[in-house]
Amino acid sequence: MRSLMSPFVNRRILLGKETVALYENVQEFVVAEVDGEVVGCGALHVMWEDLGEVRSVAVSPDHGGQGIGAKIIGELERRARDLGLSRLFCLTFEVNFFGRLGFEPIGEHVVAPDVYAQLVRSPDEGIAEFLDLAHVKPNTLGNTRMLKHL
Repeated sequence: MRSLMSPFVNRRILLGKETVALYENVQEFVVAEVDGEVVGCGALHVMWEDLGEVRSVAVSPDHGGQGIGAKIIGELERRARDLGLSRLFCLTFEVNFFGRLGFEPIGEHVVAPDVYAQLVRSPDEGIAEFLDLAHVKPNTLGNTRMLKHL
């Protein structure tokens, strides 16, 4: 997954993740394979009782345009529903891709103030991105916050 995500990290499309973070969160990932080769990946991170985040979605440029990304998102949505989640968040430069899959741009207030107060305590950078906290803005400048109701 690291080698698959690296070109997107280098172009600042995806946030880089330390190898230890990939191992710690491997259970959140799904992968797509073609002839035994991993050609796509994506992760579902549970943020709150009804809210999850789609993270680290990447498809090999050699396999782009084949619907692999949409299939990865579809599997992550299935997993989200199985967990009882009703909303999925993403922070992305790929607005058209996620828009075709039912995600819509959102403003800043997606959770109630009491939930915000709990989430702001998390050390997770993805949650900081979701909350639009100032310390992550240099990493996410230009990204669009999007949400899908399941």
